[in-house]
Amino acid sequence: MELRFSPLFSGSSGNSLYAGCDGGHLLVDAGVSCARVVAELRKIGVSPAQLAGILVTHEHIDHIRGAGVLSRKYDLPVYASEGTWTAMEEKLGGVAMKNVRVLEPLQDFYVGGMNVTAFDIPHDAAQPVGYTISLGGARLSVATDIGCVRESWLGVVAGSDAVVLESNYDPDMLRAGPYPYALKQRILGRRGHLANDDAGQAAVELVRRGARQIILGHLSKENNFPALAEKCCALALTADGVDLETDAALCVANRDGLTGMFSVRMGF
Repeated sequence: MELRFSPLFSGSSGNSLYAGCDGGHLLVDAGVSCARVVAELRKIGVSPAQLAGILVTHEHIDHIRGAGVLSRKYDLPVYASEGTWTAMEEKLGGVAMKNVRVLEPLQDFYVGGMNVTAFDIPHDAAQPVGYTISLGGARLSVATDIGCVRESWLGVVAGSDAVVLESNYDPDMLRAGPYPYALKQRILGRRGHLANDDAGQAAVELVRRGARQIILGHLSKENNFPALAEKCCALALTADGVDLETDAALCVANRDGLTGMFSVRMGF
């Protein structure tokens, strides 16, 4: 069996990722309009009606903008932590009770034939989580909207074959940019977002613990460049002795639209 995934949107203006296998299909977040999510899904040959559910990381609008409409239109279950449900329920515009699924971090469950585990992350939301998705020994983790590198989440993600890892901003660009001071401090904080150099540090540790694909995501449009994020991470990995041709693959997810289809298998 093969676990496949595709970042559909990955940036500060909207996030959504497809994960699936021959037996089922999932979304992680739906932070753009329903129509845009559906359009990208169709490009990879997936009908929204085939989805087994939507896994929500947290209640910020760039992660839930289209979730309510998708759930109502296609009768989809929505999975989120209790704190996230409390914070986002009104924003979704109504979800049928049968489709409200409350999850507990670190308690795994099966959906669409895949094993899913949510894990706590440091971010300024009600009860934010990342996700690991496993199938037949192959493992994908989604670790974005993370304020700092901590063993608490690294330990859960460790051992994943592929990781979608936040590389949100360059600190110098952020400090010199147009954002209000309070917003800059929020992003820089330990419950804000992950800087390029921190993403490189996390990537090094993840590759040491088994990761063979690192996909950098959730880049800020105003405070980062894809080439800069990739270069920072590549430098950190190569300095640790990682060969990016043979040991691990590195790329950057597109902010607006499909990045491509990836395959997750044990041992790369």
